[in-house]
Amino acid sequence: MSWDKRMAVNYAKTHAGSHSQGRCAEFTRKAIQAGGITLGHTYHAKDYGPMLRSAGFTAIGTYEMPREGDVIIIQPYAGGNPSGHMAIYDGTEWYSDFKQRDM
Repeated sequence: MSWDKRMAVNYAKTHAGSHSQGRCAEFTRKAIQAGGITLGHTYHAKDYGPMLRSAGFTAIGTYEMPREGDVIIIQPYAGGNPSGHMAIYDGTEWYSDFKQRDM
């Protein structure tokens, strides 16, 4: 896997809005693409896991700390968004279509 995680993170930070636009998967996918990896397209964030693995991303353990460039896929849960959620980590904070407030 050859990609520039800083370019991906910078894209995410500069394109994130102040609140959710309901487009987390699109914005996170575009950030990953800005770093040099093209993923397929799917509407639901919950469905990006296999594409990320095919591109060379690997899952981290439950108790591992995320690092710059890590991507999270959150599956749907009761009371949550049925599409799931997707975001990229800048080393300090998570970004999708907006800067995350509670991750």
